[in-house]
Amino acid sequence: MSEIDTTTEETIGLRMTRTLPATPDEVFDAYTDAEKQKTWFSILDEEPGIVEITVDLRVGGTQVAVWGPDRDTLFREEQVFLEIDRPHRLVTSSTGSDPSGQTMSTRIEITFEAVDGGTLVTVVQTGFPTPEVRDFFASTAWVGAFDRIEAYLRETTTPVVE
Repeated sequence: MSEIDTTTEETIGLRMTRTLPATPDEVFDAYTDAEKQKTWFSILDEEPGIVEITVDLRVGGTQVAVWGPDRDTLFREEQVFLEIDRPHRLVTSSTGSDPSGQTMSTRIEITFEAVDGGTLVTVVQTGFPTPEVRDFFASTAWVGAFDRIEAYLRETTTPVVE
């Protein structure tokens, strides 16, 4: 189940939810552990690409992800951890760039809540430069990330009993 709400009061932002089939601890770890991310980042890809991730999971620490189909076509995102309440909440400031060199900075708040059947993940991301960029993240980027994390969790965790 997914829910998307693209309205915010202050800046251009989105709010999305998805129930994932694992405990909050398992989902939080899948989202924040570099080795687990390297697996789920490319789990649905037909062709292997480049995925490099480092994580220093502490307030003030960073997560740096570099990915793409080849060295000439890389995306990069650096997140600074602002709040960490494992396994309930994670807040980061994110600066990303695409292969053309365009950059964007946003704030991402993620909560992980135990529910029947798994964990309800809620993402609130604000600071998009345009509604079109926000809509891409709502319809493609976050949906793809959720799909990949869900596939990873289905392969590596014991199903949550309802």
